[in-house]
Amino acid sequence: MLPKINQTLYIQIIPEIVNKEADTPPLTLRSRVADLDDKNIYIEIPLDEKSRKLYRSELGEKFQLFFFTQEGVKHLFASSVTGFRKDSVPLVSIRKPELEEITKDQRRSFLRVEANLELAVKIGDKLRFVAITEDVGGGGISFTCERKWPIVPNAVLSCWLLLSYKGGSVAHARFEGEVVRVLPVEPDKHLIMMRFQEIADSDQQKIIRYCFERQLDKRKE
Repeated sequence: MLPKINQTLYIQIIPEIVNKEADTPPLTLRSRVADLDDKNIYIEIPLDEKSRKLYRSELGEKFQLFFFTQEGVKHLFASSVTGFRKDSVPLVSIRKPELEEITKDQRRSFLRVEANLELAVKIGDKLRFVAITEDVGGGGISFTCERKWPIVPNAVLSCWLLLSYKGGSVAHARFEGEVVRVLPVEPDKHLIMMRFQEIADSDQQKIIRYCFERQLDKRKE
């Protein structure tokens, strides 16, 4: 499966010379697919999530890339920079891999990170409340709420998640979630575990981006 236009790509820069004095992790960047043709994938100039600076790649530079499908499957492939294109925004062209060069990593689903984010929840047509998440991921979330709310396994809830990114920007992700488990955690509270039942790809990518930023922050600690 090839990445699609508007799909988020995560790029790892593998240095040619390894620093033997320190175990330095490879630089990880984020980009977006802007266009495709028979030989190339055109991506926006990659962004270094740590420094918040654009990464200037070089002709022939080698990349290791991965992306997630809506089902949570991670796909990986290797490529290299084949050129540059001036469009409404500058683009970097990388070699389009053959289908057999793309591998699937199904050992785990989406990355999940601990996060206390504001979540608006709607039950049916009338009941609405605000909760705080315990963790979020590209495949689902968990949150705590008061036991007075009538939430049971297999129920479907309409939710709006408020995401805040490192640069200070915020975004909302809307989804329908199916309740997987309901666990008592305090005398008056429940822990609700949900998986996404219906979510737009753009909203799912917002959540994946947030998880990716949180993972990078943890590596720096």
